[in-house]
Amino acid sequence: MEIEKIEILLVEDNVDDANMTLRAFKSQNLDKNVLLLKNGEEAIDFIFNNVEFDHKKFTGLTTVILLDLHMPKIDGFEVLKKLKSNHATKHIPVVVLTGSDEDPSIEVCRKLGASNYIVKPVTLEGFIKVVLQLGHFWSDNFRF
Repeated sequence: MEIEKIEILLVEDNVDDANMTLRAFKSQNLDKNVLLLKNGEEAIDFIFNNVEFDHKKFTGLTTVILLDLHMPKIDGFEVLKKLKSNHATKHIPVVVLTGSDEDPSIEVCRKLGASNYIVKPVTLEGFIKVVLQLGHFWSDNFRF
């Protein structure tokens, strides 16, 4: 059985934001290897506890994790701490999704090891613009 690389792991509890993000990825042909997890608990289970989601298992080959901060069960801060304190996952870039560029949580996330942050847009056009910015971020900072 061939292991499918998950390019983008999207951890987002807001259904509308998740759908808009996925539509933006699709508009740029970046939706082939995206996995959506609905909260921090699912992210921890998938990444660290070998739990399968959507017939996929975590292989460590993920290119980037897009992580919402404010989620039920386990929040994004806890997920980020666990990712960056684990030898097997600390190399994976984590881009934090936030509602405002004035969010004091941004500095906390930087200290925890987040690679960058993105303010969630409210329109599909805005999400497409963010996806394009992500593409530039990846190509400028990571070589795959």
